[in-house]
Amino acid sequence: QVQLVESGGGLVQAGGSLRLSCAGSGGSVSAYVLGWYRQGPVKEREFVASITRSGYTYYADAVKGRFTISRDSAKNMVNLQMNSLKPEDTAIYFCNHGHSWGQGTQVTVST
Repeated sequence: QVQLVESGGGLVQAGGSLRLSCAGSGGSVSAYVLGWYRQGPVKEREFVASITRSGYTYYADAVKGRFTISRDSAKNMVNLQMNSLKPEDTAIYFCNHGHSWGQGTQVTVST
């Protein structure tokens, strides 16, 4: 199965933007639905956004209108553009493809 590595996390101020990337290796990221999830301390991992093989996108209500998921099949990557970030967006963000998960990248939004 494909191996996934996230990048692009960091510390930003509220209202700022970050672009997360997830690079696949050892397989194509086009075989399954691609998704982004996030998890805060002692909290359940929650769905953030996903994109199907046909290009349909889905978003959690909490991020709708602020986050955009995209796929670049040629580069075997999936991205998450995050705008108008809020402190409640603070979490570790994971990308998912089938049973494959990335190691996670920390996003911290300060006031």
